[in-house]
Amino acid sequence: MQTDRFIRHVVCLVLMLQSPGLLADWREALPDARRIGGGEMRIFGFSIYSAQLWSPLLLAGDLPGADVPFALELTYRRAISREDLVEASIKEIRRLSRTPPNSQLMARWEREMLKAFVDVRAGDRITGVYVPAEGARFYVGENLRHVVKDEAFAEAFFSIWLDPRTRDPQLRDQLLGIAKP
Repeated sequence: MQTDRFIRHVVCLVLMLQSPGLLADWREALPDARRIGGGEMRIFGFSIYSAQLWSPLLLAGDLPGADVPFALELTYRRAISREDLVEASIKEIRRLSRTPPNSQLMARWEREMLKAFVDVRAGDRITGVYVPAEGARFYVGENLRHVVKDEAFAEAFFSIWLDPRTRDPQLRDQLLGIAKP
């Protein structure tokens, strides 16, 4: 009986040690990241979330290139359903797309976001990490939630905040350290 219990404990320990990424905070993916900038997303005067941009390579005023890792950390100020987060993201990706997006691709990206996001309440944090040549990693609080191995998705997703045509150019400038909050 004790031997079985001991074996189960050893197996659990080995599994935990082999999957540190599942328990890792986003800062382990970008250990030297510095805060570049941050601001608030407001709609009709109501705060939706605060956002911060982090990177080990960017300096204030720099625009991230395809080879620059960064993290976008959103701390929500109100409750929003996962479905609403995904729907808003899909809508913005479509709006910012230079060519009409393929419906099959958008359906796949929607499924990926449904895996990455959760229903949020005030104070909850979701952090997206852009990983060059890989895609994106999404953390809810301190925990890795989902990895999307698709560079095109990662570029399209983060363009929601960083593209010059974003819905909130003031927030973009604050994230990039161009403007003060």
